[in-house]
Amino acid sequence: MATKKAKSEAKKTSFKKYILWFWGLFTAGVLLLVLLFLLAGWGVFGKMPEVDQLENPETNLATEVFSSDGQTLGKYYNENRTPIKYEDLPDNLINALVATEDIRYYDHSGIDAFGTLRAVTYLGTKGGASTLSQQLAKQLFHGEGSQNIIARISQKMKEWIIAVRLERSYTKEEILAMYFNVYDFNNNAVGVRSASRIYFGKEPDELKIEEAAVLAGMFKNSSLYNPRRNPEGVTNRRNVVLLQMKKANYISEKEKDSLQAIPLKIDYHPESHQSGLATYFRMYLRDFLKDWAKENPKPEGGTYNIYRDGLKVYTSIDSRMQKYAESAVERHMKNLQAKFDEQNKKNNTAPFRGVSEGDIKRIIDRAMKNSDRWRQMKAKDIDEEKIIASFDKKTDMRVFSWKSETDIDTTMTPRDSILYYKSFLNAGMMSMTPQTGEVRAWVGGINFKHFKYEHVKQARRQVGSTFKPFLYATAIDQLHLSPCYEQPNTLHTIPAGKHGVTQDWTPKNSNGKYGGMVTLKNALANSLNTISARLMDKVGPEPVIDLIDKLGVDTENIDPVAAIALGSVDLSVFEMVSAYSTFANKGVYVKPVIVTRIEDKNGTILYQHVPESRDVMSEEAAYVTLNLMEGVTQGGSGTRLRTTWSPAYYKNVVTGHPYEFKNAIAGKTGTTQNQSDGWFMGIVPNLVTGVWVGGEDRSVHFPGIRYGQGATMALPIWGLYMKDVYDDEELEVSKEDFERPENLSIEVDCSGYEEGDEDKTEEELAKEREEEEMMESLGGL
Repeated sequence: MATKKAKSEAKKTSFKKYILWFWGLFTAGVLLLVLLFLLAGWGVFGKMPEVDQLENPETNLATEVFSSDGQTLGKYYNENRTPIKYEDLPDNLINALVATEDIRYYDHSGIDAFGTLRAVTYLGTKGGASTLSQQLAKQLFHGEGSQNIIARISQKMKEWIIAVRLERSYTKEEILAMYFNVYDFNNNAVGVRSASRIYFGKEPDELKIEEAAVLAGMFKNSSLYNPRRNPEGVTNRRNVVLLQMKKANYISEKEKDSLQAIPLKIDYHPESHQSGLATYFRMYLRDFLKDWAKENPKPEGGTYNIYRDGLKVYTSIDSRMQKYAESAVERHMKNLQAKFDEQNKKNNTAPFRGVSEGDIKRIIDRAMKNSDRWRQMKAKDIDEEKIIASFDKKTDMRVFSWKSETDIDTTMTPRDSILYYKSFLNAGMMSMTPQTGEVRAWVGGINFKHFKYEHVKQARRQVGSTFKPFLYATAIDQLHLSPCYEQPNTLHTIPAGKHGVTQDWTPKNSNGKYGGMVTLKNALANSLNTISARLMDKVGPEPVIDLIDKLGVDTENIDPVAAIALGSVDLSVFEMVSAYSTFANKGVYVKPVIVTRIEDKNGTILYQHVPESRDVMSEEAAYVTLNLMEGVTQGGSGTRLRTTWSPAYYKNVVTGHPYEFKNAIAGKTGTTQNQSDGWFMGIVPNLVTGVWVGGEDRSVHFPGIRYGQGATMALPIWGLYMKDVYDDEELEVSKEDFERPENLSIEVDCSGYEEGDEDKTEEELAKEREEEEMMESLGGL
């Protein structure tokens, strides 16, 4: 008996010992866990964020660029993140995320105890334990976890601590908004606003339930569930989200079934520095903003960074007019390029003309040394001979082509690719409201990805006859001349030593016709060089240069010589449009504006545009100059803007568009020597637009005047653009006459002076004008 009793007591003692050991180990484990959390909180396992960091998490915010009509033109970013407030998030999006990622989100304080126990019990096979607060902690402060188990445990503890601190510092709504704003959805879509715009082409509050489900599904793994690469997987994941929304009673069974049956529909709108609307404008704006930032430091010190400070930039560009401008350039240049390629088929030096083999070699060598390939290899100290040799090795590349909506995959040598890109004609176009100086449209080229050189502000090209209105305006302002003022259409010589002429200068008319008296209006419409010479002799080059200087033109490199009367100077489209705008603004020059306001991420105004203007010429002189230029579209090279049908003579010419404009239009075409540059400047009362077309090199041009004149190369872009602009009545672009000044003292009705063209057919006028322009090109400027 004693033995049994002793054994029983020994068992009780042993069992008691086990219980004590269990509770001891349990207590030690809890204390160890508490200690580990304390150590993690104290930063022993790595730096923990301070409270102020939690209140102000460091996220890169994109600078957003807005059009004057409230549309997003583009962004500048390291990460394409544009924050959105909780109140701007649609309920469907919030419900989809909560139902799928954290169904007890509104009931826990950062850590889901039930989810954690479930994850531990089933080793994660029935779902993880991370709450949205924990996932936000991971996204904001230390990214993805390490594969090392110890480091992962340490990181998990940090996530729990940060999640609890987040819950203490922010409301549930604020945490949701932060999570939506920091998640990377791939394809340059950081944050749900960027993702919504990129994958569906709309703002988040416009998302349908099934679209919100797609984005919510991407939170699981945006690389795996990428709509562009894995549409089937994304559809399945979307349907899982919809199922979860039904389980959470956010949608009904019937809604779930109908939504799951909808095919996946993605409307992909890439947002990058090289795509989207107004790419060339955004490139220029980027440099403008960088210069502004240097001159306007932050109040607390430091410099604004356009890639991460979340600025809001409001521009003068109208997104509708920008679209019409880009469309006009694309439609015309695609057709014009086809004609250019056709005429180069039998050109042994294509795409160049009128140059020697040595000149071509120099052009190619210069292009090679300006290429990214050359710079990158030079930076690696690669021998120059090896660099040159690399340009003759075939390589896979993607090239631009008008024949495809996307780049074409091909194989060619880098040297051949230089020749290939040299063969393209390019364009520059700008449209501006003359009364305010607001630039409404800016097209710097045909494709920013492949042609980086910008042709509105950066490029300066010879302007030809589009310079003549400045000469006429000077004569009108100084001498009070009328459009009806007559001059003899005979050769006029400016002797050597006068007006910067080094030897006797006797310019000839491009049409080779002389004799009789002609009015100034007729002379400008037909670009008669004899009359330009006579006017230059009367006023001299200095007053003309002084005038264009007041019109915003950089005159530093313009010599005061008589030849400027025929357009020998190089100017930019930007300068030409701003200068021509003064005529439409009653003689008052208004400096062009592209940025109206800049705000910081909190909406504080950092910059507000202040208009700059000055009186340049009398209202009367400006109106008379406009009246002169109206003659260009009534009986000169711009008459094709008035056509109601395409003349048979032009049936094979790319410019055979029936524009049918009947409103007041002042304008001027310009064609430079060898057809290297084609210009058209068009003015209506509240919109001035300039267009230039030509090759990158002046030796890249049409062989003849049929396609190589400004009326064929540039004018059609203006015509196509203005037709779209006029069709959009919301833009309110004027079709009225130019406002006549009160007490006009200069005679403008020249009906009794004009040579009669009324008996000629439209085809005869067109053919005659083409012959004149051909002679103008062959005869020089």
